[in-house]
Amino acid sequence: MSKSVLIVGAGRYGRYSAMKLHELGHDVMVVDQHEDRINQIMPYVSDARIGDSTEKGFMSTLGVHNFDFCIVAIGDDFLSSLQTTFTLDELGAKKIISRATSHRQERFLLRNGASYVVFPERELGFWTAIRFSSESISNYVDLSDGYGVYEIKV
Repeated sequence: MSKSVLIVGAGRYGRYSAMKLHELGHDVMVVDQHEDRINQIMPYVSDARIGDSTEKGFMSTLGVHNFDFCIVAIGDDFLSSLQTTFTLDELGAKKIISRATSHRQERFLLRNGASYVVFPERELGFWTAIRFSSESISNYVDLSDGYGVYEIKV
């Protein structure tokens, strides 16, 4: 079933998320302040807007409550990420996934509207360490609470 997704931030994390969501057949809209980033991502999205995601007036024109989920992929400006998360929540977003780099940021985001917080660099670092720590591990998926699924060569 195809979902509609709003991605705020078209840097590396936002761009790769949009590309994969597009590949999976989902309808993706991206918002970023930088026109060059929007131009790079256009082949992978159904719509894109240039604007400031911290401005409630601009965000209210996007109909955020119509998206199945929103990804806040702003990585270099935590205040903007926090304000965007809060604004999405105020505008009635159904599910908000926000990016963080520390547990303190995670707590702020969760208290201000994030449904879920991801740590892309940490998660990829863990995956890389586990994946390449043994020649027999070909893939790894972390489940939770110390459990995971390992794909190993027999």
